[in-house]
Amino acid sequence: MTQDVSSFDFQVDPILNFENLMKEAENLEVAEPNAMSLATVNHEGRPQVRIVLFKGMIRGGFSFFTNYLSPKGQALLVHPAASLNFFWAPLARQVRIEGQVHPLTRAEAEEYFRTRARLSQIGAWASLQSQNLSGFDVFHQRVKEMETKFAGREVPCPPNWGGFHLIPQSMEFWFGRDGRLHERYIFERENPYSPWQRSLKFP
Repeated sequence: MTQDVSSFDFQVDPILNFENLMKEAENLEVAEPNAMSLATVNHEGRPQVRIVLFKGMIRGGFSFFTNYLSPKGQALLVHPAASLNFFWAPLARQVRIEGQVHPLTRAEAEEYFRTRARLSQIGAWASLQSQNLSGFDVFHQRVKEMETKFAGREVPCPPNWGGFHLIPQSMEFWFGRDGRLHERYIFERENPYSPWQRSLKFP
């Protein structure tokens, strides 16, 4: 399980450390290196977690995109705090991040939406995300209807579709070690303008 951590510098900005570790995971062809767990709390105070895809740093925050009417979208609009976790199992590494979440601008959502595959764009219009579905034939019919609606022209970004970015307040870097003698490097700050405080934790 022991992994080299030569790319990790305990003295620098943790976001730079994260970007270096992400590049290593990509270069080593780890499957879906940008997949991250997103944990939220809904309006009833119940925690929920799911996998979403990290789409880069935007204005100092970890960005991802979704339907604003989805459970996670609604949860984040009510309780704008969340936790992320990247786990690269083949490298025995993970990064855990906590912070405040803010919606991205409409321009940022539209810019990213234009980069998506056309079928994904169509799907964003066809899917009533997380609502009950009587059968997949209903969904496929909605997809066909949207394909007809947007035939021969660009698919616009739906009004209820967009993104968020999480501004980190704490970041933990975990490196797996034999015998479960793991290394945990912690970076914390009081607010986005405060300096990072660094520490270590027992595994």
